Amino acid sequence: MPIRRIVLFVVLLCLFSAGGAMAEMTPVRLAHATWVGYGPLYIAQENGYFEDENIDMDLFIIEDEAQYAAALASGNIDGLGNVIDREVIHFAKGTSEVVVFAMDESAGGDGIIATEEIQSVADLAGKDIGLDKSSTSYFFFLSILDKYGVDEQSMTFHEMGSSNAGAAFVAGKLDAAVTWEPWLSKSDQREGGHVLISSAEMPKTIVDVVVLNSDFVAEHPQVPAGLTRSWFRAIDWYRAHPDKGNAIMAEAMGLSTEEMASMAEGVRFIGEKGNKTFFDPSTSGNIYEVADRALDFWRSKGIIQSPVKAEELVTSEYVNQVAD
Repeated sequence: MPIRRIVLFVVLLCLFSAGGAMAEMTPVRLAHATWVGYGPLYIAQENGYFEDENIDMDLFIIEDEAQYAAALASGNIDGLGNVIDREVIHFAKGTSEVVVFAMDESAGGDGIIATEEIQSVADLAGKDIGLDKSSTSYFFFLSILDKYGVDEQSMTFHEMGSSNAGAAFVAGKLDAAVTWEPWLSKSDQREGGHVLISSAEMPKTIVDVVVLNSDFVAEHPQVPAGLTRSWFRAIDWYRAHPDKGNAIMAEAMGLSTEEMASMAEGVRFIGEKGNKTFFDPSTSGNIYEVADRALDFWRSKGIIQSPVKAEELVTSEYVNQVAD
């Protein structure tokens, strides 16, 4: 009888402990658009990295910016993967959020395609250009003009989606287009068409980050570091197993493995070392500089009026905590 009681006690203790462990799992709802840069989130999920951090991750896709911005602001989602230059707008307009870590940067996947007669950024003056002013393409374009000292007012814009701009250029309807793959590769389908400049020449301009709702962080202070650690592990694993990683990401986003591998060639994933450097305010081209540049641009266009600064949105706390 004593032995049976001891066994029963041990069984009950194990059940209680398991129930306690399950209770410690924190549900996290994180949204993103369809883009290769967010793919390693699915590697982290597949490999159990979130679970290791007691995070019950729910990843899902929202393509429309207005919808995912509203969802984050209202708390209907807890986090979001998005470009930093768009998140500064949401923050300046009142969304309570914090940038936790950087995910990737465009490294050739975005660019300007142009006719043969356009051989420099200065040559864009007086030309008809297709551009989506409601997306990160506009920030990318403004950054290029700023770098080369070209006045935006010297050219004519035709507002359209980035893919539509690429198609219109190839069809001969525009002199140039701010677009992305596969239209960069297709630019030579038009005689004389070429890539004038790509994001490979504009490092740390189009950068994706993970942001979390600040109220959620206050309630679950352990989650940001757990997410950051999971991301770092996923990037390390992807670099060691790129083919398997592309297959996982492709399945999650409804693409072929070949499509995902091709898209991955145009981005640079940012892991532990890269985040450590990028979140160091003493380094050139750091995340605070990128965010402040975006804030300045959007203020100059009247899109935001709030005098917020990058350090109010971005924190290096979690990157440093995990990387140390």
